[in-house]
Amino acid sequence: MKAMVLDRPAGNFALTELPIPQPGRGEVLVRVHACGVCRTDLHVVDGDIRDGVYPVVPGHQIVGMIEALGPDAAGAVGARVGIPWLGYTCGGCAFCLAGRENLCDHAQFTGYQRPGGFAEYVVADARFCFELPQSMADEQAAPLLCAGLIGYRALSMVPDARVLGFFGFGNAAHILTQIAVAQGREVHAFTRDGDVSGQAFARRLGAVWAGGSSDTPVAQFDAAIIFAPVGALVPRALRAVRKGGDVVCAGIHMSDIPSFPYADLWGERSIRSVANLTREDGLRLLELA
Repeated sequence: MKAMVLDRPAGNFALTELPIPQPGRGEVLVRVHACGVCRTDLHVVDGDIRDGVYPVVPGHQIVGMIEALGPDAAGAVGARVGIPWLGYTCGGCAFCLAGRENLCDHAQFTGYQRPGGFAEYVVADARFCFELPQSMADEQAAPLLCAGLIGYRALSMVPDARVLGFFGFGNAAHILTQIAVAQGREVHAFTRDGDVSGQAFARRLGAVWAGGSSDTPVAQFDAAIIFAPVGALVPRALRAVRKGGDVVCAGIHMSDIPSFPYADLWGERSIRSVANLTREDGLRLLELA
């Protein structure tokens, strides 16, 4: 099969001929129909994150069809499935037992520690494959498997926030804007400065305001979600949320956060991160989508 293989962090990333993998116990072999390109894939290829198992095939927004089952694997040949970033958890650590498998001490991630979807075939743990509705096209389903899931998890951390600021308007933010608007929330979108087309896109999706990341907000936010991997946005977002508000950092990697005065945090404001996803997140998002 053809596959894009990264030999080391920030190393050679090239089209390579590999044998078709065989599923092991509890695994399925999936023929890849589509695989979205996520910002995390760029972090993997560029070497911004370096805990992968190399050589590796990146890609973790995978849509395909099960072609073979390994021993004891759940699923059915011919079923269409989605394979997300979270590819394996141990099920026995304190986090897994507490229902927080996204923080598993022994987690493995698709396209990083496990083979990914920039290939014609991929083997995956059957427990971490989502059955997809036939009404959803492959290319529509693929972005939901990371951009949608991370955005959904970030939004779930601020369930009572009515007025939201989104900093960075890529795949996750544009999916999340549609969800938030459908929930009756008010979205303010911050793009790169000068990205007029991105701002117009945000407004078409239902954002009540859109501007550049250095523009002055026109409202105070109940919560801000940062999708861009830019640490300087954290104090900026913090100054834009009202007392008791939250700043949620939704990326896997971010440049250093500059220092800021304690007064910007005071008033019971909080900063937190989002790490990965749970299978429950996936089921809820797919039901919503």
